[in-house]
Amino acid sequence: MRAKKVSFFVFLMAAVFIFSSCITRKKLTYFNNVDQSTADSVNLTYEPIVDPWVQVGSVLTITVWALDMDAAAPYNLPVMTYLAPGSSQISTVNSLQTFLVDEEGMIDFPLLGKVEVAGLRRTEVKAKLEELLSSQLKAPLVNINVINQSVTILGEVARPGRYSIVNGRLTIPELLANAGDLTPYGKRNNLLLTREKDGKLEFVRLNLNEDEIFNSPYFFLMPNDVLYVSPNSVRAINSQNVSLWLSMVSTVASAATVIVTVINATK
Repeated sequence: MRAKKVSFFVFLMAAVFIFSSCITRKKLTYFNNVDQSTADSVNLTYEPIVDPWVQVGSVLTITVWALDMDAAAPYNLPVMTYLAPGSSQISTVNSLQTFLVDEEGMIDFPLLGKVEVAGLRRTEVKAKLEELLSSQLKAPLVNINVINQSVTILGEVARPGRYSIVNGRLTIPELLANAGDLTPYGKRNNLLLTREKDGKLEFVRLNLNEDEIFNSPYFFLMPNDVLYVSPNSVRAINSQNVSLWLSMVSTVASAATVIVTVINATK
C-alpha cells in the first residue's frame, strides 16, 4: 500500500512538471488565436502608415528645387562653422541645415520665417512649403525627410535600446525583431507602452497573446514611444537557483525510487 502511494507521488510530480511545461510553452507563443478571420477583421480598418507625422521635437532636412536654381539657393543653406574658436573665418560643409520643430510647432525657414508644421504629415508639410514658395519661385519642388524618428524598448529583450523608424512606419513585431525578440523571462501579456500625445503622457498595456493587438491603435508605433517588457515571476529565480531546484527534484525522485524498491523487496 505504501509503495502504491509513493509511486503515485512520483507520477504526480512528473505530471505536474509536464503540465507546467506545456503551459509555459503556450505563454511563450505570440498570437495564439490568430487566423484568417483575424486578418479579415483587421483589414476592415487597416490603413498602412507610410507618411510620418511631424511633431514637436522632430528634426527635418528640407531641400528646395526650382526652374531657376540660383533663385532657390537662399532656401538651401549650407552648414557653416568657424574654423577655430574665436576665429572670424567660416567653413561651409557640403550638407544642408536641419530644422528643429520648436515647442510651438514651428520651424524657422529661410526668407519665409516661422512656419507651423507640427501635427501635419510629411507630405502636408511639403505641400504647404511649396504653396508658400510659389509666390517667390517658379515651379518650386520641396523634398522633406524626418531624420530623428525613433522609439525605445526596455526590459526583457535581447537588445534593449533606441531604434529608428524607417520609411515612416514601425510596428510592435518589427520593433521586437530589431531588439532580438523577448527573452524567455519577458511577460508576453503585459507590455507597457508610453506615448506622449498633445503634451500629455499616455500609458497602455498590450497583450501579445491576443489577436486584438492587430486592431490596436498602438500597433503602429509613433516617434518617441517607449515600450517596456516587464519580467515574469521566473526571472526571480536565477540560474543558480534553477540548478538547485532541479537537483532537489532529482534527489526527491531518486529517494522515492529507493523507497519503492526497498518496500517491494521486503514484501
